[in-house]
Amino acid sequence: MTARLPSLNGLRAFEAAARHLSFTLAAAELNVTQTAISHQIRRLEEELGLQLFVRKNRALTLTAAARDYLPGVRAAFQDLRLATDRLLRRDASPVLTISTLASFAAKWLLPRLASFQEAHPGIDVRITTSTDPVDFRKGDVDAAIRYGRGQWPGLHATWLTADELFPVCSPALRDGARPLRRPDDLAHHVLLHTSSSGDDWRLWLTAAGLPIDMARHGPTFDLNLMTVQAAIDGLGVAIGRTSYVQDDIDRGRLIVPFDIALPADAGFYLVAPHAAADNPKLSAFRSWLVAAARRGDQPGRDYPVTLEKSG
Repeated sequence: MTARLPSLNGLRAFEAAARHLSFTLAAAELNVTQTAISHQIRRLEEELGLQLFVRKNRALTLTAAARDYLPGVRAAFQDLRLATDRLLRRDASPVLTISTLASFAAKWLLPRLASFQEAHPGIDVRITTSTDPVDFRKGDVDAAIRYGRGQWPGLHATWLTADELFPVCSPALRDGARPLRRPDDLAHHVLLHTSSSGDDWRLWLTAAGLPIDMARHGPTFDLNLMTVQAAIDGLGVAIGRTSYVQDDIDRGRLIVPFDIALPADAGFYLVAPHAAADNPKLSAFRSWLVAAARRGDQPGRDYPVTLEKSG
């Protein structure tokens, strides 16, 4: 059973009085009367069922219980002060820090970011990449772009876009000595894999009516952008995710040899703590990001992108 927290005013009075060993100085610091401090301490002692101070000859000392309790209370108030300071400094700063996956940053976000900077020159976007979940309690990151189904407890999630899965390769590979005309032609080609998307090839091969054994061989890369670059360089055929390959398709560096595409079972979301979701900098970035994802930001697109919410 979780213990009920005592009065915050009582805790403030206790921390200040314990620090000064004086009700008078605590009252002056908190801008209340000495009588108010005395009443708040007495109420706190009643709530806790413990005596916190010993009053002798106008001197104030802490009981053994209070000495044990004080470091935790003091640390909690210090954490609150630091969190508030970070919040106020972040609101005043022109920097907006966004965390995302390296592949999504390189292949989707960065090519489009110039349009946000042109529209909002007063906001400096800082991109940091990591595969680890963001710990927003540290205050280093304002928001993150995550891949999933939009269910992250304690976070405000805004859906951006969903992917489709389909093979991609360089035009030279498709038209080379072993042409790629039908899905079963893949048996004569190297399949490229990404370690974080291990099931993509198996899912697509099953949908195409091909044996999943074909997916057991071929080089594996840590990041999607490495897999995509290997396909551009003609090392083999990769499973493309729309977010990671559409720019390269539009520019002719990759082609889609077959017309079989699968909807992914999740999508990309912009997530942030509920308390920071309405921050003006973040609100501006969210509006721009949603608009960019919905319209595709890619004129002349020759391969359809599914933007339906999944999950």
